Amino acid sequence: MKLGVFGVLLSDRPLEPMLDAVVELGLDAVELGTGAYPGDAHCKPVELLSNDRKLRAFRDAIRARGLTISALSCHGNPLHPDRRIAKAHDEVFQRTVQLAAKLEVQTVITFSGCPGSDVKAQQPSWIVSPWPPEFAAALAWQWTERVVPYWTATAKTCRAAGVRVAVEMHPNFVAYNAETMLRLSAIAPKVIGCNFDPSHLFWQQADPVQAIRALGDRIFHVHAKDCRIDAANTALNGVLDAKPYTRELDRSWLFRTVGYGHDARVWKDIISNLRLAGYDHVISIEHEDSLMSPAEGLRKAIDFLRPIIISQPKGEAYWA
Repeated sequence: MKLGVFGVLLSDRPLEPMLDAVVELGLDAVELGTGAYPGDAHCKPVELLSNDRKLRAFRDAIRARGLTISALSCHGNPLHPDRRIAKAHDEVFQRTVQLAAKLEVQTVITFSGCPGSDVKAQQPSWIVSPWPPEFAAALAWQWTERVVPYWTATAKTCRAAGVRVAVEMHPNFVAYNAETMLRLSAIAPKVIGCNFDPSHLFWQQADPVQAIRALGDRIFHVHAKDCRIDAANTALNGVLDAKPYTRELDRSWLFRTVGYGHDARVWKDIISNLRLAGYDHVISIEHEDSLMSPAEGLRKAIDFLRPIIISQPKGEAYWA
């Protein structure tokens, strides 16, 4: 495995200074945002696809520093009931797939999307309970009329480009846990897989290790981000929590830098089970910790993860 970073952590600097910082930190790879929710601070598909000289310069800037691109990320909601938003996010995704093919990057990351509850809806509807019965009916409609048709067509586009899509399991979207991720992936198992982020499972009280074992080779990419459960607030209110992330004292859970939500034993089990599942790609550090700066969180994450990362065995005798 290699250690990398999601470049949005360093969006305050241009591409080459960002890459220099990644090298100085001793990292091997960078994940780049291409638009939609992550933005395109370092990687603008429209510009790079329309200018071969800029595309070569972009690629050379990364290669010259000995770095690889672990993935291109354009997390968005292409199933949004507002057609303007859905169209904009889908266009970003389609351009990102084209760019990934040009750059010989295997993986594009996004969300599964979330439709409305019916054809007249104006806002997305995340349905997590079957009762009253109209909710079960709405969930069935979402998958039949929106999710399956979109991802069936999109998988064909990705397959033709030689690109895999890694869907990040995330609440407020239709694929948010192992079960729903497997349901989505079943549409095109070799093309639709998972961007595995344990932080989104921790707060749902799911066990990331069990999710890894269930998902297996459908894990295409991995984010390193942690989550801290507040025992008192959770005992009072449960884990469903719509309060702003800035109300840290009142929330049931917070996203944290790795090591600040769960200890090394938990992360060793996660990394070990990723290896058992056959994953030998990049662990990409993400930062959404409101209690420390991105620079501090990144350094702490690197120091925490580096001793835990498992490298591919080279055939040496284990007792040597």
